[in-house]
Formats: sequence, structure tokens, C-alpha cells
Amino acid sequence: MVDSGSRVNAFADLSEAMAQAVQKAGEFTLMVSARRRRPASGVAYAADLVLTADHVVEREEDIHVYNGGEILKASLVGRDPVSDLALLKVDQKVLIPAAHAIGEAGVGTLALSVGRPDDGGVQAGLAVISAVGGPVRTMRGGLLRRYYRLDATPLPGFSGGALVDPGGDLLGVNTSGLAMGMLLSLPASLAWDTAAQLEKHGRIKRGYLGVRSQPVEIPAAGKAALQRDQTSGLLLVSVEDNSPASQGGLQVGDILVAIDGEPVNDPDELMAALSNDIGGKTMTVQVLRGGQPVTSNVKVGER
Repeated sequence: MVDSGSRVNAFADLSEAMAQAVQKAGEFTLMVSARRRRPASGVAYAADLVLTADHVVEREEDIHVYNGGEILKASLVGRDPVSDLALLKVDQKVLIPAAHAIGEAGVGTLALSVGRPDDGGVQAGLAVISAVGGPVRTMRGGLLRRYYRLDATPLPGFSGGALVDPGGDLLGVNTSGLAMGMLLSLPASLAWDTAAQLEKHGRIKRGYLGVRSQPVEIPAAGKAALQRDQTSGLLLVSVEDNSPASQGGLQVGDILVAIDGEPVNDPDELMAALSNDIGGKTMTVQVLRGGQPVTSNVKVGER
């Protein structure tokens, strides 16, 4: 039987660990002033780069970042409305980049939501990862590859802030701008991949084929021809003139079944295949045409 003293000590140890985690996260959690109303938060991606939520960057000039010690001028490097992320560059290399947690978090993970919504210091709230999801279409008109849904209060000014583990390492970047005010967090690996593309291109080069399609069942003969047990594909009901699909030889009536060797069963899987820095690259597209597999090389356009 555990005595009351042990319980008190365990609670005190947990409390101290969480306070230390917030202190560590406060070193890379920043205040971002880029809108008329109250500021929001951001996370240091590099010594002079800040990742924040796109929806809190309402102006592209007169942006300031506060790191707890000084106010820094910042400029917009790039933004991605689909993932609700924006990358800012400050005028001095003085930031402490966030350290990633090892691996991705799972359902039930206890975490802390950390923000710096004003110049009064870092703030924090308890969070539990209640679901891990994706890919999913968002209200911002694209496909989000992966996300954490948080059982936490979406506090004002916390968008763009950090989700950290009990050791203070970064699990994700938080936003309330993707799901009708619900607090989500973009896993750190996904957020960092997006930041790298924004730093390089200023945008995410998502792919475009120029087709309209609808899901259809693949008949038994088609499965046999494909030599795999794929139950559905996408019937191409239109192919735009001079589009990447047209130039790659795709035709109305083809059933699209794979891209770069990965089966495509429905529109979300097609969008997922075209969602990551793929514009301008050549991909192999497999279709069923007259019941037989045909493979074409298609140079993907940029959406």
C-alpha cells in the first residue's frame, strides 16, 4: 500500500518536472506580433527563423518577435494556409531553436501547451493528445497529412506555440485555425518539413495533374492484371487540355490505380500523393486502360 507521503512526493516531483519543462520550452517559445489584436505565439526553428500559425500573420510588414529579452524585427519568409503555418525571419541570429522529442507521440500522451501571448512571460496549460489523425481535408482547402487533436483549452494567443513533452522537448506546433477553433497540434517532424520548404521556396509546391475523377471498384480481371489485391481506383472522367495528365498520355476512361508504385484508392489518397513538395517533379502514374495496366511518366504541375 502506498502511503500518503509517497503520493505527496510523487505529485511534487511531477509538478517540479512540469515547471522545468515549461522553463525549457520558454527558451524557444516566442511572442509574435503580426496582427491588429492581441499577439500570438511562435516557435524558434533556427537562430533567426520562427515558425508560427499562418492565420495570426495578418500583415506582412511591421512584424515583431519577442523572445523574452528583446523585441526583434521580423519579415515574412513564406506561408502555407493548408497547414496553417508561416515562417518568419528575424534580423538577428539570437534565437534558441527548439529541440525535438524522440519519435512521435501517441494517444493518451500527457503534454503541455506553451505560449507567449504577451510580453508578460511564458504561459502554459495541461494537454492530453486525445487522437492522432490524418490525412484529412481542412477548412483551409487542402489535405493535412497528420495532426494531434488535443484535450486542452484553446487559450487566446497560443496559436503558433509549442506542444512539449514532460521533458520540455517539442512534440508539435499548436493552432486553433484548422478545425473551427478546436486546438490541434502539427507534429514537429511535419512542421519542420513544412518550414524547410517555406525557407527554400516561400510556399509548398503541391502537385497538380489536371484531372477530375471518381472512385470506382476494380473488377476481378483488373486485380488479376495488376497482380495485387486492390479493390478500388479513380476513374478519370475528364482530362484538361495541355495539363500534366494530358501531356503524360492519360485519357478519359483510364482508372488511376497508383502513383510512384503506391496504390491510389480514393481522392484523398490522390491528394495526399500530390501534397508534399512535388510540383515540377516527374512521377510514374499507373492506370488500367482496357483492363490492362499502363504506366506513364507525368511531370506534375504546381497547384
